[in-house]
Amino acid sequence: MSQPRIIITATDRQRLEFLLTTAFSEAIASRSHLDALRTELRRATIVDPENVPDDVITMNSTVCLYDIDYDVTDTYTLVYPRDADILDNKVSILAPIGTAILGCRVGDTVAWQSSAGRRYVQLKELLYQPERAGVLL
Repeated sequence: MSQPRIIITATDRQRLEFLLTTAFSEAIASRSHLDALRTELRRATIVDPENVPDDVITMNSTVCLYDIDYDVTDTYTLVYPRDADILDNKVSILAPIGTAILGCRVGDTVAWQSSAGRRYVQLKELLYQPERAGVLL
């Protein structure tokens, strides 16, 4: 399966690159997770926040994901590490699934490596995107 083309806002890229340079990220994420995020940032098309398509997963977006392996649909919000709370369905960008969905579009199927092996989810619906809601953080 090829990776979908991803789109990231210039603001998100700037904040994520800063995050990658902090000791905080080194302390809470594995080296491979940080490298995966760096790879995603390098391969992304960068757009101004006001020009991001309204079906793209940006930071602080809330999305319904269909887990192909377990035939389950869950809703998650993609957040920065300081806001992550799996009990509140807030997944960190430094988690493998967080890195995998960043910049993808509704309808895309994405894969990532977990401790249990290769996992797949399909992005079913974007419930909230800050840029679409007029919130340019």
